[in-house]
Amino acid sequence: MSRIENVFNNLQAQKRCALIPFFTVGDPDLSTCLPTMHAMVSAGADVIELGVPFSDPMADGPVIQRASERALKNNVRLADVLQVVKEFRQTNQHTPIVLMGYANPIERMGVEVFVSTCHQVGVDGVLVVDYPPSEAQALSQALAPYSIDPIFLIAPTTTDDRVKEIARIARGYVYYVSLRGVTGASHIDVEDVKNQLHRIKQHVTIPVGVGFGIRDAKTAQAIGELADAVVVGSRIVETIEKSEKDTIPRDVGAFINELRQALDNSL
Repeated sequence: MSRIENVFNNLQAQKRCALIPFFTVGDPDLSTCLPTMHAMVSAGADVIELGVPFSDPMADGPVIQRASERALKNNVRLADVLQVVKEFRQTNQHTPIVLMGYANPIERMGVEVFVSTCHQVGVDGVLVVDYPPSEAQALSQALAPYSIDPIFLIAPTTTDDRVKEIARIARGYVYYVSLRGVTGASHIDVEDVKNQLHRIKQHVTIPVGVGFGIRDAKTAQAIGELADAVVVGSRIVETIEKSEKDTIPRDVGAFINELRQALDNSL
């Protein structure tokens, strides 16, 4: 059983929703990443998604684009992200780590090298935004022997046939994009999310997380009553952007704690 499967099994037994925060590695610098990750876990994060800096993050809005730009100015690359995971695993063996990024850095490193390094350092899942399921077969097959989960996005415009295709190869969880557009928008339609989750769960048997547009505890609670997980990214990146470097772990942890309490209050 993978770490991701284990976490969702435990949470579902407790009828609790998973909380999955995201931030970009190297923003504002590498030295802040580990303290921020540990603060997230202490505040109630169940899985951590780490953004791999990329120069053309097409699915991301301005907030996460700026995070990538800051990280790239610090010369943070995929190898640095993997090193952060390795260091995190020295003191945390239970929190799943998912890498979220784009195909180019992986193909530049080489799929086999990337996958074997993910296994060595303790990565649990990989979400490649610009790999549709039809082009992700090689990566999915390479990840399988190491019990690393290939995670896929499902959008409001994803057809039922595509959802079925994703259901066949996805492991861990799938990530439902709750609105049309890029990350960071704020007009999430809870009723529409409810209807879409009903449609998706007719085909997908693994947990479904919802992200894009969850910016506060109230929205997290509303989505948490419908989904298996809530994913929060842009608001965390904004918190990092607005905080003094020394207070980033504390400030991010405080926000995660608000979300965790809201999710647990819905029980």
